[in-house]
Amino acid sequence: MANETTLVPLYEKIWQKHTFSRVMDSLILILLVILIGYRVSSYNINTFPWFIALLCELWFTFTWFVTISTKWTPSYTKTYINRLLLRVPEPELPLLDIFVTTADPVLEPPIITINTVLSLLSLDYPTNKLACYVSDDGCSPITFYALVQASIFAKIWIPFCKKYNVQVRAPFRYFSDEDTANNSDLPEFKQDWLRMKEEYEQLSSKVQNAAQNSIPLVGEFAAFSKTQLRNHPTIIKVIWENNEGVSNVVPHLIYISREKRPQHSHHYKAGAMNVLTRVSALMTNAPFMLNVDCDMYVSNPKVVLHALCILLDSKGEKEVAFAQCPQRFYDALKDDPFGNQLVALPLYIGGGFAGLQGIIYAGTNCFHRRKVIYGVSPDHGIQSRNKDHCLTNETLSEKVIIQKFGASKVLGESTAHTLEGKTFTPNDNHCKSLDLEAASEVASCEYEYCTAWGKQVGWIYGSTSEDVLTGLKFHTKGWRSELCTTDPIAFRGCTPQDNIGQMSQHKRWASGLLDIFLSKHCPIFGTLFGELQLRECFAYIWITNWALRSIPEICYALLPAYCIITNSSFLPNKEPGLWIPATLFVLYNISTLTEQLKSGLSIKTWWNNQRMGRITTMNSCFFGLLTILLKHLRISEAVFEITKKEQPSSSEGSDENVGRFTFNESPIFLPGTTILLVQLTALCINLLRWQPQKGVGEVLCSTYVILCYFPFLKGLFRKGKYGIPLSTICKSMVLTFLFVHFCSRSNITG
Repeated sequence: MANETTLVPLYEKIWQKHTFSRVMDSLILILLVILIGYRVSSYNINTFPWFIALLCELWFTFTWFVTISTKWTPSYTKTYINRLLLRVPEPELPLLDIFVTTADPVLEPPIITINTVLSLLSLDYPTNKLACYVSDDGCSPITFYALVQASIFAKIWIPFCKKYNVQVRAPFRYFSDEDTANNSDLPEFKQDWLRMKEEYEQLSSKVQNAAQNSIPLVGEFAAFSKTQLRNHPTIIKVIWENNEGVSNVVPHLIYISREKRPQHSHHYKAGAMNVLTRVSALMTNAPFMLNVDCDMYVSNPKVVLHALCILLDSKGEKEVAFAQCPQRFYDALKDDPFGNQLVALPLYIGGGFAGLQGIIYAGTNCFHRRKVIYGVSPDHGIQSRNKDHCLTNETLSEKVIIQKFGASKVLGESTAHTLEGKTFTPNDNHCKSLDLEAASEVASCEYEYCTAWGKQVGWIYGSTSEDVLTGLKFHTKGWRSELCTTDPIAFRGCTPQDNIGQMSQHKRWASGLLDIFLSKHCPIFGTLFGELQLRECFAYIWITNWALRSIPEICYALLPAYCIITNSSFLPNKEPGLWIPATLFVLYNISTLTEQLKSGLSIKTWWNNQRMGRITTMNSCFFGLLTILLKHLRISEAVFEITKKEQPSSSEGSDENVGRFTFNESPIFLPGTTILLVQLTALCINLLRWQPQKGVGEVLCSTYVILCYFPFLKGLFRKGKYGIPLSTICKSMVLTFLFVHFCSRSNITG
């Protein structure tokens, strides 16, 4: 019977067939190839706009090919928790270390962080098997104070959640629904609900007061008295310890602010994750790790069991490096005006990734194997393990440990046990008995020097998109990953509440992803010299080339204006050629609209996503490209820009300004403003011209670009933060004049 239980899979992979999407995507690819063939065979091939259009369309065709390859075989997973609990009884469930990262108490308010932490501490999982580590790169006494207060609140919050089987365990979301208590017929529940709400309001008030007023840096807070943001020693505080080892109290809660010095690179989030990995190895050393961003609260308390169905499955144990849960957001604005809700994209592209070698690592909501983080390859036998860690007779040599993992003896011992698949719980799992000197050593700036951390071990350095880079490293070793899909969704977080935050976020993503493509970690090398599968390589090429797309899109957007000004054409103007781009445009929009509607979104949401797709590509991605060019020219370094996180107010739905574009003097708005002014100038020239234009296609294309940039058009006439700054308009006018002058000169030359 035990053998039968072992053989039964804990999860299965469900393959989807998006037949209509496949047909439409194939037709679009065929039309793109036909259009290229038409251009090559045309007598207009020698004209400048025709040649530029050909180059752009070659890029679009390549991009569409890798898009189809990624989307072609989508899948999702179905897990069986009952089978897991039959195979692994609750007392034998593995330990789980939870990592929460925050970096700025202003952009990432502590009240958001503690809500995430509270939702994690109250998971439907034995609390004596959990340990939550919070990394504070802001070295903020406010964040530490908030966590201390949250640990006190957790003593009553966790029993309440488990007594009444609360689904949403982030208090700020749970108590936002007043109907929860009103619809209940249990007097005891109503009484407990009101008491818990009052306790949470007191907690929120304490945290907000602490943020507004300085905390006396005495007692537990004395360690923060002489700290600066980028110049301070390691601070490690065990806020709460489950030293009773029972499963009905608060799990371990540990605060960590790693050492930072001005002369040392701290490698942003990747560096923080590696410190959490090392410090946790000295404390609890769980075989599995979950990492979440500070705003990503748990919305399915059984998510750990769902993930373990994948990671403990007989096949998954040998092949799966990590289980990635999808990202969803709780603060969606109506009709998604900034195109950042990412609903259809994960369904089609994310599901497509999952049907290949595996979903990318998204940097949050992900369950990892500690041994994979330590650099182990898939279990293909002793030979591959020897290649990675020089194992001899199942024993890891001390010399290799020091070379790869550093000189800490306790870390070396726990690492050896992890790699050999043995259990190792330092200090009998008592966090407070931890040697703080040893912990400070592994969290110091200099510990990683001359080791494999950030190169072969841990989160990989070299890109601000450390998540995708680290996942790519795992896939290149031959590991698979799985998309852990649950109902209800496992995690929910917040998104930028304005276009400035959204565009800044896309700039960071685009620059970090391009940095990967241009590095030694390029997915092409992973296929040629590693074990990255070909279609997985295409999928990584699709995502790492976001920044490069900006150049052909900008050129294609400017071509209609160029042709109008020079009275030339880049579109076929004779049958049957003129029907090719027209049909392409119609089919593409039908395809994307259908995908959005099937995802439960509105037509207006589809248009907002199309519009923002053009804006972010030609602005955010363009500056992401410039950032990497400057980095490779050694003029400046790429900077990790933290996305502002905030709780939406209850009155937001009635605010008429919600969803309106805001502008500042950032150069990120310069390309879009210039493109808009160029189109307007071209249309004015076309209206004033005496002789007729060659074709209406270019005028329609120019009008379409203006529609995409309609928020910028309104920004030209508005004031304050809703208007484009005069300095940006003046710079764009100069660039527009130069473009018109270039068009005039090329027309004369032609």
